[in-house]
Amino acid sequence: MPEAAVFKLFAETADFVVLDKAPGISFHSEDGAGLVVQAAAELGYPLFSVHRLDKVTSGLILFAKSSAAAAALAELFATQQIQKYYLALSTGKVAKKQGWVKGDMAPARRGAYKLLSSMQNPAISYFLSFGFNEAAELPPRCRLYLIKPFTGKTHQIRVALKSVSAPILGDELYQAEVADRVYLHAYALNFHYQGQLYQYRQAPMAGLLFQSQAVQQQLQGAWLEPWSLAWPKL
Repeated sequence: MPEAAVFKLFAETADFVVLDKAPGISFHSEDGAGLVVQAAAELGYPLFSVHRLDKVTSGLILFAKSSAAAAALAELFATQQIQKYYLALSTGKVAKKQGWVKGDMAPARRGAYKLLSSMQNPAISYFLSFGFNEAAELPPRCRLYLIKPFTGKTHQIRVALKSVSAPILGDELYQAEVADRVYLHAYALNFHYQGQLYQYRQAPMAGLLFQSQAVQQQLQGAWLEPWSLAWPKL
């Protein structure tokens, strides 16, 4: 594996791989080789991207191993047949603890985005949250969020939580408190491919607060299988 622990190989099939990406790693090559280039070099075969994660986001990401598999998986993403679930922590005084966030997104300042009230081509997410009753190991007002995006816009989850007054801890671009990382993690994937069901879940490994006993208890309990929860339909 690369010395910087850029990724871990989480699962592999004949047609695709699932990687567990470290936070702070660019998807595309910027100043140096990005995740796609480094992973392909480490694994020894080409990778075809079918979705992406922000640089600050850790967790599960799917790559096809051929152009044919990429086309099939991209179609599943486009038709919302691949369910994604994310985790986030926030210390914001949230406006609502559960529900939809819908709206068009537009560029804002410094590379950020903002949520609009219009609905021409909206970003759509649904979230749940869990409070910790001022657990000593977590900051005051800290809540854990489980988010299911129904679309795949840039910065979608970061903007969604900011819009309900719960910017993700460490996400200074969206006016959150400073932390040791941006506490956003791609937690789980659930989909059918060529007649087989695939379900992947990986708890976050980076971030002191993600490792707290209170967070781990929630992930090993009610949120152990996020795809089995009663999510509303779009």
